[in-house]
Amino acid sequence: MNFLIYICKQNPDQETMHVKAISTNVGKALLINALFMLFAIIISIIYGFDSAFTPLVISFLATFITGLFPFIFVKRRTETSLQDGYLTIVISWLLSFVFGMLPYVLWGGEFTLTNAWFESVSGYTTTGSTILTDIEALPKSLLFWRSSTHFIGGLGVIVFLLMVIPDTSPTKLKLAHLELSSLSKEGYRYKSGKTSRVMLTVYLGLTLAESLCLWAAGMSLFDAVNHAFSTVATGGFSTRNTSIMHYASPLIDIIITIFMALSAMHFGAIFAILAKRTLKPVTSGVTRYYLWVIAVLSITTAISLKLQGGYESWGRSFLDSTFQTVSYLTTTGFGQADNSKWPLLANALLLFAAFHCGCSGSTTGGIKADRMYISLKAIWMDLQKRLHPSSLFRTRVSGRILDEDAVSAVFMYIVLYIVILFLSFVLVLICGLDISDAFSGTLASIGNVGPGLGQLGTMGNYSTIPAAAKFIFTVDMFLGRVEIFPVLIVFSMIGNRQK
Repeated sequence: MNFLIYICKQNPDQETMHVKAISTNVGKALLINALFMLFAIIISIIYGFDSAFTPLVISFLATFITGLFPFIFVKRRTETSLQDGYLTIVISWLLSFVFGMLPYVLWGGEFTLTNAWFESVSGYTTTGSTILTDIEALPKSLLFWRSSTHFIGGLGVIVFLLMVIPDTSPTKLKLAHLELSSLSKEGYRYKSGKTSRVMLTVYLGLTLAESLCLWAAGMSLFDAVNHAFSTVATGGFSTRNTSIMHYASPLIDIIITIFMALSAMHFGAIFAILAKRTLKPVTSGVTRYYLWVIAVLSITTAISLKLQGGYESWGRSFLDSTFQTVSYLTTTGFGQADNSKWPLLANALLLFAAFHCGCSGSTTGGIKADRMYISLKAIWMDLQKRLHPSSLFRTRVSGRILDEDAVSAVFMYIVLYIVILFLSFVLVLICGLDISDAFSGTLASIGNVGPGLGQLGTMGNYSTIPAAAKFIFTVDMFLGRVEIFPVLIVFSMIGNRQK
């Protein structure tokens, strides 16, 4: 609470108002977490009060009481500033990490304090990296909670928050502006209330559809729901030690591949396709670019696997290459093959996919295809200007002209992303990781992908890396998930107050 007061405006009355608004909205975010803990408790009861029952009950009570606190002791206010919006976003995520790790810490096992923090951050940021060496040793309820952190974080704690704030609230308008990037809003072209409903509708629809498809394909209902949570959130947590490889089912591979690809598209585009019964959104520049990237990378990787990776059939090489390419590109991170045995070219293409990532307005992390598409078009337009100085060239996306500020913002984000990637890479090297693990782990963390290469690959885990490296990776996960700027702005606010 002192932190909130410290960075609020100088007027004492405004300070109180800001603290009240922020604490109330953060409380709502915690109550959402408590709700899913309650679902996990029910799972524990269904499976005979498994060993995670007591840890989940304690965690639920702690999260629920803390989330309820502002509603009992703090008078509700709707007036907020833009600064309050940034603070709400950052604090909601951080407190979700803290309370989300409680079930792990209380259960014990492989979950030291550091490991529990890593698993919690990885879950909420939909990164999907894990420290677990024996996932199947976890009780069902804890596995469900683990997948639930994906489900909550996939759409964003703040987007869930938007569902429970009145449509007319200034808070909702400000949080919608901050949590939903300008790129995603371009994809929707809806007001904040409509946008949040569109996102939730598509999110729940995809989750339900995939759950039913996986169940029909042979998964147990429990596994189907958990993997649907992970897929649609583009997270990657599995209930099995060998991830999707465990099922050895081409049908399951195909189903998950399709839903991973859909979950990394603009949710607004998917909604428009279903609601308006038109394929026009698929023909947009960004969507076509995204699908072409999937096709080119998948085909190239398949050729590499067939010619260099020892694959006997083209069919198997295409299935494995497409699954893993889509898994990395969408930042899901499921493992359907052991990429530590793949040739260098195939793994290099996976790393490019992890750098590129899916579309804005989805649950995917990373730089996102929109920014890559805009940057490439802007570079092409600049080249044309140099070739034809007297002609007028403007960067267009989906028929709309982007102003120079929008294009500059895209380039600034990419530069910041690369700078943070490089700095984190150097710090992780200092922690003792080799170059391959350091680079792939850093790229996978800031891109919210999960698996990297080598021991951090699809069949590996992050259990053996130093604690300091784990912490650096969690910072990268957080920055990648909230898209850097909100965190930097909060630090800027603190710096301005010190001055």
